[in-house]
Amino acid sequence: MDQSAPVNVAVGRASPGALLELLKPITWFPPMWAFLCGWVSAGPGTGLSGWSLLAGIVLTGPLVCGASQIVNDWYDRDVDALNEPQRPIPSGRAPGKTALWFAIIWTATAQIWALMLGPWVAAATFVGLLLAWAYSAPPIRLKLNGWWGNSAVGLSYEGLAWVTGAAIVLGGDLPSGPILIIALLYSIGAHGIMTLNDFKSVEGDLKMGIRSLPAQLGRERAAWVACLFMLVPQLLVIGLLLHWQLSLFAAAVGAVVVAQLLAMKRLLSDPRRLAPWYNATGVSLYVLGMMSAAIGLGGWLT
Repeated sequence: MDQSAPVNVAVGRASPGALLELLKPITWFPPMWAFLCGWVSAGPGTGLSGWSLLAGIVLTGPLVCGASQIVNDWYDRDVDALNEPQRPIPSGRAPGKTALWFAIIWTATAQIWALMLGPWVAAATFVGLLLAWAYSAPPIRLKLNGWWGNSAVGLSYEGLAWVTGAAIVLGGDLPSGPILIIALLYSIGAHGIMTLNDFKSVEGDLKMGIRSLPAQLGRERAAWVACLFMLVPQLLVIGLLLHWQLSLFAAAVGAVVVAQLLAMKRLLSDPRRLAPWYNATGVSLYVLGMMSAAIGLGGWLT
């Protein structure tokens, strides 16, 4: 199917409600949480203030994540016309090229906002926005392959958002090596979360030629891959925290990993049925581990 063909050419003006729907606020939590982890992991710093917290949350959630959602809706408009015709673009509530211009303006706004928060915040934001467009827009469309698409989302939603939080606290400077390493590891783990999220759309992915991991490998093998992606980085986080003499926080991350292992055992018994359950339970444990590691890195309890 031609992904560039317009769905409608109606002339008009989109309502504020349609534009808000394109931003998909329900998707903002993961990058905002990762930003908060980064903000905490930097410890007391020159940028530790309510303003820096608010500015970063706005950047990583409504601006960067919101931009990625608009871009994705624009380039998926033909698919949505078949599967979700009530969406703003196929329904005509965001007529013509309104969504495309909205995506461009929102992307520029996010980058300008980031420039005001420091050079490394701007750099992380630039990479995140670049990945957002590469994920959805032809000719790259990383989303067509689960290995690449999930990597892009994991890096953007977890790693770059974490780096952004730490950089803001540090006055826009580059965070330390330990912060960068932990952010990268949790980004890799997020690849597994994205794989489980793809379970809900396997049939549609197969029809549309989207090679998500469940579509490529089958649900059973994809569930094993997802668990390994989530588990191995967290074990490395535990090892690094022990190496840095943060044993209390290593134990905290270890506790949530043990709980995840129990949840993974249940998930693997019936991945098709239990993937949504794991997304609600195991992923909650995963993000608790993120904050435990962040508190340890920030030296808040030492």
